Amino acid sequence: MDWTREELLVAINLYCRIPFGRIHVGNPEIIQLAEKLGRTPGSISYKLANFASLDPSLDRRGATNVSKLDREVWNEFFEDWDRMIYESERKTAELLGGKEAVEESTDIEWQEGETRETTVQARVNQAFFRKMVLSNYEEKCCITGLANPYLLVASHIVPWSRDSRNRLNPMNGLCLNALHDRAFDRGLITVNPNYEVMVSSQVNHDLFEKYEGRRLSLPQRFVPDPAFLEFHRNEIFVQ
Repeated sequence: MDWTREELLVAINLYCRIPFGRIHVGNPEIIQLAEKLGRTPGSISYKLANFASLDPSLDRRGATNVSKLDREVWNEFFEDWDRMIYESERKTAELLGGKEAVEESTDIEWQEGETRETTVQARVNQAFFRKMVLSNYEEKCCITGLANPYLLVASHIVPWSRDSRNRLNPMNGLCLNALHDRAFDRGLITVNPNYEVMVSSQVNHDLFEKYEGRRLSLPQRFVPDPAFLEFHRNEIFVQ
């Protein structure tokens, strides 16, 4: 049975938010999606492997039986994060029967000139960016290794306000604990081209200095884009 565009969107959504090492038939989320789509877990995991073969952030490649529609939907998703994440979240919520991801809560506040839909989309997309980044780093701070999700932040390398096109690009994200996220945001730490921590001369504390020169724990996919890191070093970092 051929895959539809809507089914592929839901599958890409799942590909982005589960750890790469858990793309297998025993994953409960893959089993659940298979049941909802009327497919086997094997067919879902194989489709995710097809996406891996299209993923430029991976050094290795997955399956190669990629259809024309697979490629079209993948390119559409990765060229327009803002629109496609929201659409895929809505499709996933409809399919799985959960409304919390897109529920238009009455307590949402929005700024003058914005519509409720715009505000809801921004909230949904920000939540998905967090899911992608934390999942990508297996819910561990890439500097310290701290593994408490309540203390972890999906930190933007290029700030949200400085690059609208890559706000939701997972290669523009680092999983950091709240303290080091704050320091990164303020330019007190950065990352060199070898993915090693650099500490500003403005910081004089062991909580930061002991990580000077330590290499980040890098994910298997969506490795931070060197161009984004260069921007942070040049525009945000305080020497």
